[in-house]
Amino acid sequence: MAIWKSVMACAAAFALLGNSAAKDPENPTCPLQPDWAAGQKMTLNVQEIYDEKILLAEGVIDAELPDRLRAVIKKNPDIAEIWLRSPGGNARAGNAAGLIIRKELGLVITRIPKGWSCFSACNFVFMGGKARIIEDGGNFMVHMFTLTGDRDVIDESVALGTDTTIELIGEIEQESALLATEDNDFLIRMGVSRKLLSEVMYRQQAVKNEEDPSTRYCLSVEEAFKYNVANVSAD
Repeated sequence: MAIWKSVMACAAAFALLGNSAAKDPENPTCPLQPDWAAGQKMTLNVQEIYDEKILLAEGVIDAELPDRLRAVIKKNPDIAEIWLRSPGGNARAGNAAGLIIRKELGLVITRIPKGWSCFSACNFVFMGGKARIIEDGGNFMVHMFTLTGDRDVIDESVALGTDTTIELIGEIEQESALLATEDNDFLIRMGVSRKLLSEVMYRQQAVKNEEDPSTRYCLSVEEAFKYNVANVSAD
């Protein structure tokens, strides 16, 4: 247990100190300035911390992520944890990455460290972990999969170039028509309650309105365990 407390302390150190802890007035369960490595394609960096291999996965999820992830796992089959911060991106690549994690890394832990945010497609990468930890102050942030609802993620992807943005928009449009049965299948395979879809994800607004501008929702610790999104305590 002591080693994991040390690892968690390191997770906090990796969080960007400049990010505000203030809440978003339009999305009051979520931070005003999410720390999700905006404006960069997801990087996969293996760090050795207290004799454990930790994979830091940070940035926008692109179509090539599954291939890059397989290559990293092949070189580092003894990865103990994956720490995630991402504004989402290519939804199908996120699903594929989650399945790769579950199939090829066995009992690996996925973690959202304190201060970091895992949004949209990142949710499904995170759920690939057999053991899942959301630290106090870490954000598992969900939304309804629609084109307009992903406007902020599209804006973040512009920094990666026109091709990336066009690809991302196309993927979001596809996910707008995603059948509920596909989501159900993924959650069942990952051991996450299907009620996460009906009671949380699908209840989020696609587009904000004057009466209720909220389009995002961050799970509380209690909700994360209720839906089995998190299944290991960070304590």
